[in-house]
Amino acid sequence: MAKTKKSAEPLIGGHVGGGIKGSVKKALAIGAQSMQIFLGSPQAWKEPNHSEQDLALFVSEVKKHKLGPVFVHGNYLVNVATANPENLIRSVQNLRLNLDIADRIGASGVIFHPGSAGQDPYKHALSRVIKALEKVFTGYDGKCRLLLEVCAGQGQTIGKKFSELKDIMQALGYDKRLAVCWDTCHLFNAGYDLSTEQGLRRTMDEFAEEVGFEWLLAMHANDSKTALGMKRDRHENIGYGHIGEEAFARMLNNPELRGLPWMLEVPGMEKKGPDKENIQILRRLAGMPSLN
Repeated sequence: MAKTKKSAEPLIGGHVGGGIKGSVKKALAIGAQSMQIFLGSPQAWKEPNHSEQDLALFVSEVKKHKLGPVFVHGNYLVNVATANPENLIRSVQNLRLNLDIADRIGASGVIFHPGSAGQDPYKHALSRVIKALEKVFTGYDGKCRLLLEVCAGQGQTIGKKFSELKDIMQALGYDKRLAVCWDTCHLFNAGYDLSTEQGLRRTMDEFAEEVGFEWLLAMHANDSKTALGMKRDRHENIGYGHIGEEAFARMLNNPELRGLPWMLEVPGMEKKGPDKENIQILRRLAGMPSLN
């Protein structure tokens, strides 16, 4: 597979609300370059329903304001590792629908959590993940990719180790419709010590060996409210958690990570989600000019 082309500088942005109709305005308000959105309610099975006019306007506005890349975050109910047949069917259908719509709006990827094995052994859950993704990809020939997001390690979730991502990708023949998203808070809580120079080096060496940086397409930039290896998913504003500013500066200036889209999923200084202040912090740590 050809190595993913990366920009010279980080494309710093965040997850913004408003969906298809309101996200561009919100992205511009916080000074985002890259952006991530939901296509519908993230905690309900209701199918996204967008008019052709709304989709076309979104594409036009993204192009006009030179935003991107754009990513879609999958529904939180999606669990392609579940043993529940009904939920598995719904997960496959929802993931494919999001992938199709995301492709139509020119998104680079749909980022999703593979899910939880529940009480089943890992190998059984892995088999379900593989079969489900095969179904999602059946007949799909779009450019938008499915990004496996690393998880924080709580419960029996799939994706807490790079080796688990490798298992999925290897079983699917390293399908070019797949990719990976790092979440800094998740990695830290799963036991990957991003807070130190040595820890980052070990993390990157393991990822290079198990998966390969040509598969890494996006970064979720989040500090952590909880300490290393706690297996909790508690995001914090940049520099206010256990990872710290120095570590983010180190990552933002690493050649393998620098040119990626860095998208905030932080609580925000006013508890309203990703904001201009957090974007300014990342830009400063990356050695980029401050926003006006």
